[in-house]
Amino acid sequence: MSELPDAPAAVVQRQLDAYNAHDLEALLAVYAPDAALYEHPDVLLARGTAELRTRFAVRLAEPNLRADLRHRAVCGAMVVDHEWVSRMFPEGPGTLELVMIYEVRAGRIARAWSLVGEKRLAAPA
Repeated sequence: MSELPDAPAAVVQRQLDAYNAHDLEALLAVYAPDAALYEHPDVLLARGTAELRTRFAVRLAEPNLRADLRHRAVCGAMVVDHEWVSRMFPEGPGTLELVMIYEVRAGRIARAWSLVGEKRLAAPA
């Protein structure tokens, strides 16, 4: 049996696919108009489509940006992803361990929290 398109895991997977495709419009379409993004537990990073657009546009401009899913857990409306994100830091390219927690309501991400782990810079060439 296939998963319903509004099921929390399916919504979060669309978000991950749009992020990795650097597709800003598809990424924003997964978020509710009043969605909030936090650094765990309560540091507000962006609220609403306009602020999310500004934040995501900067990130998606990084040519090496990619999130690789390591594990996903789903409990009701909550989805927890453990990821390794490849990106460009001020010091150069590297990876970042990240845990993202998503709350999905009515087929859209209503709130999301990031927990930032270890940053590793790529070895010099």
